[in-house]
Amino acid sequence: MLAAWGALALLTLVHLGAQLAGASDLADVSQWFLMPALAGCLWLATRPAPGPRRRRSRLVRITLVALGFSWLGDTAPDLADGDAAFLVMVGFFLCAQVAYTLAFWPYRAGSVLRRPLALAPYALAFVALVVACAPGAGPLLVPVVVYGACLVLMAVTATGVDRLAAVGGAVFLVSDALIALDAFAPWYSLPVHGFWVMLTYVGGQVLLVLGVLRRDGTVGGRTARPGGLVPARLREGG
Repeated sequence: MLAAWGALALLTLVHLGAQLAGASDLADVSQWFLMPALAGCLWLATRPAPGPRRRRSRLVRITLVALGFSWLGDTAPDLADGDAAFLVMVGFFLCAQVAYTLAFWPYRAGSVLRRPLALAPYALAFVALVVACAPGAGPLLVPVVVYGACLVLMAVTATGVDRLAAVGGAVFLVSDALIALDAFAPWYSLPVHGFWVMLTYVGGQVLLVLGVLRRDGTVGGRTARPGGLVPARLREGG
């Protein structure tokens, strides 16, 4: 499992270095492997103990689905050109946000949904993003609003899973906000835009997975036994 996390770290460093160096081919190729590597880390960390009816928790299974859709979103720009590639990418990432939200929904009682003051920054971020993108979105304004709402809902429900997941959801929101601003806000200009998008994207996804592992009991909540890791106690939604 340590080797899997090491491989992910190496891939991330290579990809971010390629972004800074403007090596687009290396950046594209290395991006294909980031989410599979992270999914591999989650898969290995949650190997069920041997025995009948042992399987990964619902939270872990749907998180793996979300990572799969994220991988499809990462590869979409290399499978098509222009607006078609962008729309396909957004479609896959919309599926990823929905999957994450479904995974996190059983933990909503502990999220900011029950705390209006804590929820307010997420609502303000959503409104600000829509206002900033609206002038340049044109006929895509409705899809922008729908995707933005799903993205913010994912970040909000992540706050009920674990603190690491809460930070990861917020960082993921920042990453997608940078993409939206680059696509629809004429005034937006950020040096090495791709580097910051991918830094926040990978960082957000890793934090989400670490939060899922902590909630699932894999980090700090399982004890090593012959044949794998066994939950120390049952968790809500597992």
